[in-house]
Amino acid sequence: MDISTPNWDKFPALQALQGEVVNCKRCTRLREYCRQVAAEKRRAYRDWEYWGRPVPSFGDPEARILVVGLAPAAHGANRTGRMFTGDRSGLWLYRALYDVGLANQPQSVSREDGLKLKGVYISAAVRCAPPGNKPLPQEIRNCRGYLDRELDLLPNLRVVVALGKIAFDTCLDLWKLRGVVRSRAAFAFGHNREFPIGPNLPVLVSSYHPSQQNTSTGKLTEKMLLAVFLRAKRLAW
Repeated sequence: MDISTPNWDKFPALQALQGEVVNCKRCTRLREYCRQVAAEKRRAYRDWEYWGRPVPSFGDPEARILVVGLAPAAHGANRTGRMFTGDRSGLWLYRALYDVGLANQPQSVSREDGLKLKGVYISAAVRCAPPGNKPLPQEIRNCRGYLDRELDLLPNLRVVVALGKIAFDTCLDLWKLRGVVRSRAAFAFGHNREFPIGPNLPVLVSSYHPSQQNTSTGKLTEKMLLAVFLRAKRLAW
């Protein structure tokens, strides 16, 4: 699969949306926390200039697969300014995408590392790093409109991969607000499960999040995560 630089000139609305994300000030607690982390830094990254702002989505605007995570990590995407970049979760995610042929390299360390995705766009339920990786319910509601608009602005979308239950619930909440999901009873979160949403709508695939808590305990293995993206790729193409 050829992986080339996307032509963003064809997607001005999607570009403009990411500009709105970066300048968002809806959640005072999250903005204060991100600025504090960026100022104090972690010793290992004391020479970095932290991003310290809401993190825009990343990937191919012609994507068939949308990956939705929880939120930027305080010393990961909040430092680097790119989704799932600079932390252990990103190492797992991008290695899996590389292994199934949807990324040109298996690593994600900075915005300038040359990483490119083919057919994949990466977003999150919340765009600012939350204290303890736990956004408040109102903060999730404040942010989900950005994801809602992305669902409409990705014209080739076939599959949504939700990493973790918060991402899963956020996607279902959006479809419920649109009236295409009437009941949540049929949507039980679990790893590598597939849920049809409706005619001409993307299929939802649920996955455990590649957080250190899940990967270090063996709840999620590389083989398990790879299976999710093999399924997503099969559904998308």
